[in-house]
Amino acid sequence: MHSTSDILDIRQVEKSKIDQVDFDNIAFGKNYADHMMVCDYKDGAWQKPKILPYGPMEFEPSAKVFHYGQAVFEGMKAFKDENSKVWLFRPEENFNRINISSKRMAIPEFPKDYFFAALETLLKLDEKWVHPGDGNSLYIRPFVIASENGVSASPSNEYKFMIICCPAKAYYNSPVKVLVADHYSRSADGGVGYAKAAGNYGAQFYPTNLAKEKGYQQIIWTDSNSHKYLEEAGTMNLFFRINDKLITAPTSDRILDGVTRKSIIDLARHQGVEVEVRKITVEELVSAAEDGSLKEIFGTGTAATIAFIEGFEYAEKYYDLPQIENPYSVRFKKGLQDIQYNRAEDPFGWRYEVKLD
Repeated sequence: MHSTSDILDIRQVEKSKIDQVDFDNIAFGKNYADHMMVCDYKDGAWQKPKILPYGPMEFEPSAKVFHYGQAVFEGMKAFKDENSKVWLFRPEENFNRINISSKRMAIPEFPKDYFFAALETLLKLDEKWVHPGDGNSLYIRPFVIASENGVSASPSNEYKFMIICCPAKAYYNSPVKVLVADHYSRSADGGVGYAKAAGNYGAQFYPTNLAKEKGYQQIIWTDSNSHKYLEEAGTMNLFFRINDKLITAPTSDRILDGVTRKSIIDLARHQGVEVEVRKITVEELVSAAEDGSLKEIFGTGTAATIAFIEGFEYAEKYYDLPQIENPYSVRFKKGLQDIQYNRAEDPFGWRYEVKLD
C-alpha cells in the first residue's frame, strides 16, 4: 500500500483565500478552493500527480485541446454532515465514467490509486470549503485535456488530468420550463453522447440560447433520427411520472449514464415505486399531458440533484404540469440528500467517507 507522499507531490498555499468568499451568495462555478491537482501524461505514462495552489496555467496556442477538442470531464460533490464529517457520493462511478469517456476520445485511462489519493488529499486540505447544510456542497470537477503542441489532426501524445473544486449551492432554485426539440440534436447513434466530452456541451449552447429567447431554461432533447423519442435535457437525465409510474429513457451511446439517474431508479424501487426504463415518445408525453395522467417531469444530475419542471412546449403549444401533493421529485430529492448528508441510513452503500485525520 502506497502512502500519499509516495503517490503525490504536495505544495500548499501560504494563505487560504476562503475569507474572501461570501458563502451565502455564491454563483455556481465562480469561486474555487485553494488547491488543485495536476497530473501530466507524457512518454507513454502518467507522471506523479501534484497538488498545487489553484491558479492560472500556461499553454501554447498549438495545444491540441484547442484544435481537436480532446477533453472530457466529470462532476462530483462532497458533503459535510452535522458532525463535520465529509462524504463523497458514489465516487467510483465517476472514476469509472471518466475513463469510459477518455477511452472514447482516445485519451489514456487514469490510474485509480492516483485518482483517489488526489481526491482525498484535496478534500483534507480544503475541508473548510465544504460547508454543511441543505444545498451546500463542494462541487468537484475532474477533467482531462490534450496538452501536446501541434496542429496535426491526430490524438495527442501528452495530456493533463486535473481536479478543481468550487463551493456550490442549489443549481436550480426554482422550477424550470423546457422546450422539446424538434430540429436540433444533442447526439447521434455511434457518436459520443454517452461520454462527458466537452464538445457535447458546447454544441448545445446555441439551440439552448434559442430556447432561452422564448422563455425556456432548458431543452428536452429528442433522438436525432426521427425526433420521436425523448432522451435527456441539457445537463440532466429526465424522469416522467405518468399516473404513479416513473419512466426514464434507457442509456445508450446517445445518453449519459447519469450517477444521479441510476440512484433515483434504485431509490424509487426501494420505496415501492414502479419504474420503467424504456423509450418514451413525444406523442405519449403530449397525450398524457392532455388527458391529465402526466403528473411530473423532473431532471437529475450532479449539479442539479433534482430539478423540478413546471411545464414544456412542443410544436408551439405549452403544457402546464399540475400542482400535486407529495410529488415524487420532492420525496426522492429529500431521500437522496438525506443519504448524501449522512442524515439517514444508506442501504445501498453509496456514501464514501473522507478520512480527515
